Amino acid sequence: MIVTHLKLKNWRNFREVDAPLRERTYLLGANASGKSNLLDVFRFLRDISKPQGGGLQKAIHDRGGIQKLRCLHARKDPELRIEVHLADSADDLKPLWKYVLGFKPEGKGAQRTLISVEQVWHEGKLILDRPDKDDRVDVMRLTQTALEQIQVNAKFRDLPTFFAEISYLHLVPQLLKYADLLGGQRLEDDPFGQGFLERIAQTSPKTRDARLSKIGKALALAVPQFKELRYVPDKANGRPHLEAMYTHYRPNAGWQREDQFSDGTLRLLGLLWVLLEGESLLLLEEPELSLNDAIVREIPRLLQSIQRDKKRRSRQVLVSTHSEALLSNTGIDGRGVLLLEPGQEGTTVRPVNPKESVALKSGLSIAEVILPKTRPKATEQLGLW
Repeated sequence: MIVTHLKLKNWRNFREVDAPLRERTYLLGANASGKSNLLDVFRFLRDISKPQGGGLQKAIHDRGGIQKLRCLHARKDPELRIEVHLADSADDLKPLWKYVLGFKPEGKGAQRTLISVEQVWHEGKLILDRPDKDDRVDVMRLTQTALEQIQVNAKFRDLPTFFAEISYLHLVPQLLKYADLLGGQRLEDDPFGQGFLERIAQTSPKTRDARLSKIGKALALAVPQFKELRYVPDKANGRPHLEAMYTHYRPNAGWQREDQFSDGTLRLLGLLWVLLEGESLLLLEEPELSLNDAIVREIPRLLQSIQRDKKRRSRQVLVSTHSEALLSNTGIDGRGVLLLEPGQEGTTVRPVNPKESVALKSGLSIAEVILPKTRPKATEQLGLW
């Protein structure tokens, strides 16, 4: 399944969102417009649905409490609401599943965060509607979603399973290079790739070797003098490592470990690995960082080729970016572009409008038609500072 529609109320930057999603959706916007916050909606649903260590209250707590989640522009309405539609294809007119979750502060006493509405729809039929009579008898039940309760979600377990498998990776090369010096502490779910090598080590040897072989062929095309990639556990302490062979005048003298890789090589390696790793919804935040523009231009084609691989199920990808090189690829479907526009009453999210669609169909790229609309108006004055 893929997420075909997203509706939000009072979520972070956004007072209201009503946006379609495609198999590949690109989020465009200026700095601080809310691209990361929009992606975090799906991480939030994942954190609720995780079979171990998940749940609504923890997901809220990990984000600093409901006051950090609630849109500051929502002056009177305290409720936050998330609605997602799922279907087998972005072109399906009716969703297979619809999930609605609203929650707000209790407003008295213990100041708990309680569910105000939770609904599950399957093929247009309402199969869960909360609060129900049991919730009204025992208000504590409203501190938990049905997603996190296996004794409740049997009829719609496809939903928590889907949400729990959502992937996010924003690999920070320095965290990987200096993981030992940083003392091993990392955020839960390791979103920045500090434990990326352990992730590779935990993959079955056959799958790991096949992926690294495929990635090595891609790196050989993108990284000068790159020849071969291999996985090598440290014999002294058992810690996993990656080694790359570079062409060298002395045989076997060109092997380097990951702490010697360039930032761009590590970023590209991480991107290729996560593209091959699973079939769940994938969230990519600024994948262009540290990469040469020539490589960045090929990222949309990489995403498309992975989805068209007949040996794999199609995987939905949401990408936040403001890279001119990436968006200059004319193969990007304009229907899969969302523009985030900050305003006095919060950020609005809109798809490409008809006028912009005509310009794209004439052969212009997203970088030429949409990206200029994300630039702050006073940018030129920075040079005078």
